[in-house]
Amino acid sequence: MLYRLEVENFFSIRDQQVLDLSIDKGVPDPDGRYAPIFEGADVRAPKVVALYGANASGKTTLLRALSFIVNMICNSVTHTGFVGIERFNDRESADRPARFAIELGGPMNLTPDIAQRAANGETVEQGTYRYELEIEFKDGLAIGITAEVLRQKPNGRGKWQRVYERDAQGNVKDSKTFSLSGFHHLVKTLAGNHTVLSSFAKFQHPTARLMVEAARNAFFQIEPVQSSADRNVIDYLKNVPALLSRLNDELSRIDVGVEGMRFQNTDNGPLLLFKHAGLSIEMPWALESHGTRAFIKMFPWIVGALDAGGLAAIDELDAAIHPNVLPELLRWFYATSGRNRLDAQLWFSCHSASLLDDLNKEEIVICEKDRQGRSRVYSLMDVKVRRDENHYRKYLSGAYGGVPHFG
Repeated sequence: MLYRLEVENFFSIRDQQVLDLSIDKGVPDPDGRYAPIFEGADVRAPKVVALYGANASGKTTLLRALSFIVNMICNSVTHTGFVGIERFNDRESADRPARFAIELGGPMNLTPDIAQRAANGETVEQGTYRYELEIEFKDGLAIGITAEVLRQKPNGRGKWQRVYERDAQGNVKDSKTFSLSGFHHLVKTLAGNHTVLSSFAKFQHPTARLMVEAARNAFFQIEPVQSSADRNVIDYLKNVPALLSRLNDELSRIDVGVEGMRFQNTDNGPLLLFKHAGLSIEMPWALESHGTRAFIKMFPWIVGALDAGGLAAIDELDAAIHPNVLPELLRWFYATSGRNRLDAQLWFSCHSASLLDDLNKEEIVICEKDRQGRSRVYSLMDVKVRRDENHYRKYLSGAYGGVPHFG
C-alpha cells in the first residue's frame, strides 16, 4: 500500500512537495475505505485517492511523477535517455536535480523464498520500504542518476536499513537482502540513466526481479490519451476473452445502454461491435459514445490493479463518465470481501465536485498553482477540516483552495 510520495523539480512542481497519506489507527473507518500499509500495521492509507484542483494546477503532474518512478524502476534499462521527465521551467531549475521518493508497505528481506511463502499465505515479516531517486539536470536537460536508494524498516519501526544504495559515480553498496555476489560486473556497466532495479532485474537478480514484478502492478492512464490507444485496447480485449466477458457484465450492469460486445473478424483486423437495447444493427467502436469508450479503455487497468492488489492511476476519471457511475467505480476499491480482496489503490484526478460528497477527507488531495506557476500539493488531512463537513460546498467556496480565480 503506497502511503507517501515526494516530488521536486518535475514539470509544474518546483519545490519539494510531500504527500503523506498515512492515517492514524484512531480514525474511524466503518466503510472499510482504508487498508493497513502492510499486513498487521496500525497505520493505514486510503484505497482511493482523489486529486482536485483547477486546470493546470498539478493534478496530472502528480500522476506523471508516479508513472515516471514506476517506468524508471521497470523499463529504464531499455531506454537510451530519460523518458517522461521535464524540469520546472525557470532559470534556477535548469541546473537543479529532480528528486522523487515513495514509501509503501510489503514483505521484508524479499527473496524468492519469502515471496513464495507470502503467496502461500504463510506469515512473513512485514514493514515499509522507501525508494529515492535523484536525477541531475544540466542546462535544462536530464543527464544522469546521481542517487538511487532503497531502504526498509521492519515492522515500520526504528531506523531505515539499507537494501542498496547507488551514488553519483555509479558505485553500489549492497546488503544481505540485496547481495551483489555474482552481479558485480553489472555495477561496472551500469548506465547513467538506468536504475539498479531495472538493470539487475534484466539479468535475473532475484530481489530486483521481484521488485520490478511488483512495480508492474501499477497501471497508468494519463492524458493525453492518443487515438492509437483505441487500437491497443481493442487488440488487448481480443486476446483476453475472459476480460471481455467481465467487461460485458459491467457494461450491462452500469446502464450505459450496451447489452453486450463481440468481435467480428475482418480483412483489416478484429472489429469490435456493440449491441444496444432497441437497435437491430450492432454499432462499431468508432460510432460508440465517448463515455462508453472511455470506460472500456480504463477498465483493463482498473481490473489489473484489483486482481493484483496493485495501483491504478487514471487522469480525468470523470471526463466522460456519468456522475452516478463514478461512486460505483470507487466502491469497487472499497469492497474488501469482493473485488478488492488484495487492497488495491485507485489514484485519479477529477473535476466532478459532486463526488466530494462521497469522499472522506483522508481521500481528498488538493493541487493548486501560484502566480509563479509552481504547484503545491496537500491532503485535506493537512487542513483543519471537520469530519462531518460538507466537502462539496467548502471546496467550491474556495475554503480548501484548488479552485479557479477569475478577474
